Amino acid sequence: MTLPYVLQLLRHREALLSQYALNGPEQKRDAQKDPQYMKRNPLGRIPTLVDGDLVLFESAAICLHLADKHPEAGLVPPIATDERGHLYKWLMFLTNTIQPDFMTFYYPEKHTIDSNGIAAVKASAEARLDAAYAVVDEALKRGGPYLLGNTISVADFYLLMVVAWGGTQKNHPANLPSIRRCADLVSARPSVRRAATTEGYDRLY
Repeated sequence: MTLPYVLQLLRHREALLSQYALNGPEQKRDAQKDPQYMKRNPLGRIPTLVDGDLVLFESAAICLHLADKHPEAGLVPPIATDERGHLYKWLMFLTNTIQPDFMTFYYPEKHTIDSNGIAAVKASAEARLDAAYAVVDEALKRGGPYLLGNTISVADFYLLMVVAWGGTQKNHPANLPSIRRCADLVSARPSVRRAATTEGYDRLY
């Protein structure tokens, strides 16, 4: 499950968001390294959003842009509210704390020049992931069922993605009760089921 999956969720959340087509390099192996694509995304990573003259990379920036551009979808609180501050907190926690450790966990060989250290790098990343997910689970336990309480937001869709990534961890984040409750609520939504079908997923976690 990749960030294009989250964009599918945004597309299916409201009819207006369906105007965005997903036809990027994720459809072809390593196509994101094509020189034409790298003119838009210099590091050759997925995703890149082209919205008229606007070209955006960075996953959280894309999600916030789409949600802000379509407030009728109800995916973000108003700017300058406490709720908006909490949205920033959780979205950045997912992108800046959890997601980098997942990259280290999945690709430990890229984080050491000592082949004998690969296992230790992977184990350390997994321990940090366990700790980070415990923070999320406790917050959802105290103030859920969603990251912003009773209101679903773009952060919950992003959480679903990184929960689905945890299938190869010893301690799957979906086994934490409050995370599981949130993930179940999000994945049960018709928009999510349609997105999963579009992306070819039989199960999410």
